[in-house]
Amino acid sequence: MAETTSLPSLDLIIIAIYLLGTAVFGAWFVQRNNTLEAYTLGSRRLPGWAIGISILGTYLSSISFLANPGKSYASDWTPFVFSLSLPIACIIAGHFFIPFYRKRVETTAYQHLEQRFGYWARAYAGISLILLQVGRIAVVLYLVALAVSQLLGWDLVTVILALGVLTIAYTAAGGFEAVIWTDVVQSIVLLGGALLCLLLLLADIPGGMDQAMATASAQGKLALGSWDWDLAVQGFWVVLLFGIVENLKNFGVDQNYVQRFLSAKSDRDAVRSMWIGGLTYIPVSALFFLIGTMLFVYYQAMPTPDLPSKPDQIFPFFIVTQLPTGVVGIVIAAVLAAGMSTLDSSLNTSATVWTIDFYRRLKAGAADDRKLLSITRWTTVIIGIVGTGAALLMIQVKTALDVWWQISAVFGGGMLGLFLLGIMIPAANARIAQIATALGILVVAWNNFLPKLGLIPEWAILPLHPLMAGLAGTATILGSGWILSLWNSQTD
Repeated sequence: MAETTSLPSLDLIIIAIYLLGTAVFGAWFVQRNNTLEAYTLGSRRLPGWAIGISILGTYLSSISFLANPGKSYASDWTPFVFSLSLPIACIIAGHFFIPFYRKRVETTAYQHLEQRFGYWARAYAGISLILLQVGRIAVVLYLVALAVSQLLGWDLVTVILALGVLTIAYTAAGGFEAVIWTDVVQSIVLLGGALLCLLLLLADIPGGMDQAMATASAQGKLALGSWDWDLAVQGFWVVLLFGIVENLKNFGVDQNYVQRFLSAKSDRDAVRSMWIGGLTYIPVSALFFLIGTMLFVYYQAMPTPDLPSKPDQIFPFFIVTQLPTGVVGIVIAAVLAAGMSTLDSSLNTSATVWTIDFYRRLKAGAADDRKLLSITRWTTVIIGIVGTGAALLMIQVKTALDVWWQISAVFGGGMLGLFLLGIMIPAANARIAQIATALGILVVAWNNFLPKLGLIPEWAILPLHPLMAGLAGTATILGSGWILSLWNSQTD
């Protein structure tokens, strides 16, 4: 157990006000959520700018706040290439995905898959989404608890449990509209805290920004990774390709984002929200990588013997040891905002998918709206408990960002591949889709899991970085689906 830290009263008051305000704000929406559509889509009346900031907040989880500075502190800016892929994904999503969903889908992205390939496709995508969100909850909750634990000196397990319970409570009560508007507030708090940290950090670095950037550049800390075309190494091209697939998955098949697009009051607001969230994230993510680089320069200039061993802990260590009273409270509130802005969305999205794509679908309309609303709230609680338990397992990991990227690649690649197969290859039928999806899952397992289990010989290991699992799975589904469709048309 960590040694207890006694924060000044001002810091504790700021933290308490933030937590109490979040709980009250979420509870305020209870009376507005008396129908399933109101609870899951905010009655389709939300403005584009608010949804856009909420999308930014979903990207700006504790993965950005803590793991990104940790990565640039320990290595360089290679992960920032992920952000550079966003305009590509936004162009494709704005022209194809968002108009498609606004016209064809009622609540979840996976209703279309059933219409195209049958219920198995809808169920596969729904299960993948729920597992993906449980993984996201685990990583995000672990990171924010790790920071709070270090900042306050509290036991890590206790912090994980406390934050899990708080987020579950206000999300289950307030529904999707509460998620959007609390994300707006949390994003503002988060950005304010990060900017404040960077300014104070630069003020303490000898020589200021110019000297710091020169030092970082001389040591290769600003590099964007190897430019060699080697898909087995996490260089520029691997991260860029991963980012394109990941962001297409986000805007195309991730219910977290599709639900936001469906909640917008107009098609124009839906597209605008995507551009606001996507493009704003590029400079904001650069801010967090810059913080990590400046932390490296700072601790080179001022050697500190008791630095944490985990890169994810460096930023919290700086906060608790170097920031003045009052600022610490603001930054801790920002850390909490970073985690909660993602956790609430993942909880609501997962519960919506379970209720719509499984419970209501299999009940064949037997449950009324009131019952479905109750099921969604209770499912939010259950998924939150599972995600909190998974966060406890994250305590043993070394770098949370790498874990999250692998989880996302594994569960996301098959979803995107199946969706694109249905749109791009009209001749593909349900049987072809089943075979192609099975092959895609096999390739993902072959690349990421079978070598670690020693189940395939060394010569048969795919020369791909684990981040390429999503791309490999998607390409396999599309390629095999196209070939099988050609063969099927020739044999008819």
